[in-house]
This record gives sequence, C-alpha cells and structure tokens, in this order.
Amino acid sequence: MTTTAHETRIDVDPEVPLVRITREFDAPPAKVFRAHTDPELFAQWVGPRDTATRFDIFDCRTGGSYRFVSVSDGEEYGFRGCFHEVRPDELIVQTFTFEGDPDGVALEKLVLEDLGDGRTRLTSTSLVDSFAARDAFVASGMEVGVREGYERLDELLTRS
Repeated sequence: MTTTAHETRIDVDPEVPLVRITREFDAPPAKVFRAHTDPELFAQWVGPRDTATRFDIFDCRTGGSYRFVSVSDGEEYGFRGCFHEVRPDELIVQTFTFEGDPDGVALEKLVLEDLGDGRTRLTSTSLVDSFAARDAFVASGMEVGVREGYERLDELLTRS
C-alpha cells in the first residue's frame, strides 16, 4: 500500500459554533479506528510533532472516560472527557475539555467512512457553546496540531 499526501480540511460552520475536520487515509476503517482507541497507538500520533502524550486514563468504550497530558517544551497541558458512544470501525462520540479552560466543553463526533480499496474518510466535528469559544479554539493553534497529528497518523498506519 502506498501512502499519498492527503489534505486535512478544517472548516468552521457559519450557522453553528462548530469546527469540522475532514481527512482521508490510505488504510481501512478498522486500522484508523484502532489508532484512535488504542492508547499506545494514539499517543504516537496525536498532536504536533514536538509534543509527547501520556495517558492517566483511557477507557475507550461507551460510558468510559479519558485523561491525557501533552508535554511540549517542558510545559504540560491536560485534556479529559467521556465517551458517550463507541462503535467499532465507524463512530466515536465524546466530550473534550482542555483543563486550562474547564468550562469549555466540546461535544465531538468522529465518523469513519469506508471508501473501499483500503481507504477511509474521517469526519470529525467539535461543537462548542459559542462562536467566541469556537474561534478561540481555532486560534489556539489546534490547526497545526491536527495537521501534524494526521501526518503522523499516516506514518503510523503505513508501519502497522
């Protein structure tokens, strides 16, 4: 299987405070899903290249929860949430909170679509409570983390 560069699209919705991320991968849904639900794999690709990730909790099942810490340049940033619905190879619905802004809770939905020929389209949406919160989320540098993270995920998927 040959990996090609795929565009990571990040769109903001003009009608609701939502960010939509769309990305294709040269791997079947089962592999992309596993990379999102296995903490050892997830830690290898999530976030910018200069960031390391460690998990305190990762119980990726309907009703489960998570907490992880991203470490960059000696600084630590905590993130936590709950898994509301997990369906193997197709769907993860969860909350997401940056512990530096504990009132800012996003509802996230990740959908994996089988494109055939061992390819998957990932569509992720993050809904927050205001346009100001959404714009702050986008301005926080999340774009770099998302793009570099998905590049790292491409690399991981070709090795596994």
